Amino acid sequence: GDPNVSTATAVREQHGHDESMHACAPPDAVVWPQSVGQVQELAALCYRRRVPMVPFGTGTGLEGGVNAVQGGVCFDLSRMDAIAELSLEDFSVTVEPGVTRKALNSHLRGTGLWFPVGTGGAGEPRVVAVGMPVELGVPMRVGV
Repeated sequence: GDPNVSTATAVREQHGHDESMHACAPPDAVVWPQSVGQVQELAALCYRRRVPMVPFGTGTGLEGGVNAVQGGVCFDLSRMDAIAELSLEDFSVTVEPGVTRKALNSHLRGTGLWFPVGTGGAGEPRVVAVGMPVELGVPMRVGV
């Protein structure tokens, strides 16, 4: 529906560049799927119509990976932000792709676990892809 699709110039331009030196290359449309099923349906439609698909997390990459150099549809996954499963015993968590490091660490507060800063972009990196477990760390205590 309308709140999950945009062809507005400003939205397309926001999704057509990251922190790299590359010039903005906006997609033709931006969609905000909210479930794996919606991603699958949209991807199947794009595949059938031979429309390029560009995934978008936070736009903090340094490689130009979100630039839609051939147009297409940008899949903004930020609304898929559920934390599906947390296993304290094996130090793993399963999240959707819109979960940020800050949101995950907020969820982990009080468990004794944390998710350290990775090698993502300059901003708020996403944690992992759908259904993939994440290895968590245990904060070190430094005594004086």
